[in-house]
Amino acid sequence: MKALIIPIIAALLIAPLPAFADCTESACVDVYTKNNQIIIEARKGSSDTVTSRAPKAKPSPTSTLWFPPKYSPAPRPYVKRSYRARTAAPKRVTRTANLSDRLTKLVPTAGIAFQPEFEALINVPVIFWVDVPQVFQSRVKIIGEVVDVTLRPGFIWSYGDGAVWATTNPGAPYPKAMITHTYSKPGTYPVLLLTTWNGSFTHNGAVRAVTGKVVNASVATVTVVSAPTRFTK
Repeated sequence: MKALIIPIIAALLIAPLPAFADCTESACVDVYTKNNQIIIEARKGSSDTVTSRAPKAKPSPTSTLWFPPKYSPAPRPYVKRSYRARTAAPKRVTRTANLSDRLTKLVPTAGIAFQPEFEALINVPVIFWVDVPQVFQSRVKIIGEVVDVTLRPGFIWSYGDGAVWATTNPGAPYPKAMITHTYSKPGTYPVLLLTTWNGSFTHNGAVRAVTGKVVNASVATVTVVSAPTRFTK
């Protein structure tokens, strides 16, 4: 039984990595799974900021002609003038601003419920169910974009006696009794439930599949006994 369950869990937990296209002009949104969580990522624009600085202007040499000073009873003192080169102010060119964010969402989890809870009888159906919604919806806002995520669960029941049942119905308690299983021998049975969430997300009217899946495992123990024998006259 364990040899059957372990490959099922390993196959369900494998999820591909996300991929982004060119997001320079419009926002790119991707929804995928990682570590059994829903990851919503969005990117827009690029973070390139270019600062251009004009080269410093070098003062050009000036040619001067020398003439002998004229005779003057009180010559004026010679003053050497200094020239300061003008430098151009740096020019900053900023391209599209980079926007990116990442959000994490958890899907509902619940344990296994069954009736009767104590000492079920052989050859009498045991009712099973799990308290999770048939659809999980979440609307998130990320970098100004609205993303709607919709997931639906699928269930694989392993009843501990070799029987396995797959369904999309979460079941219900008595009197509906949508999911039942009958044990033919007394004993203690480990019941394993794998809940797998798959779905899609909507962004700007476009619907895309969520990459990967979320798998939750729940375990319960069912004790089954023989029916008492009564003698009547």
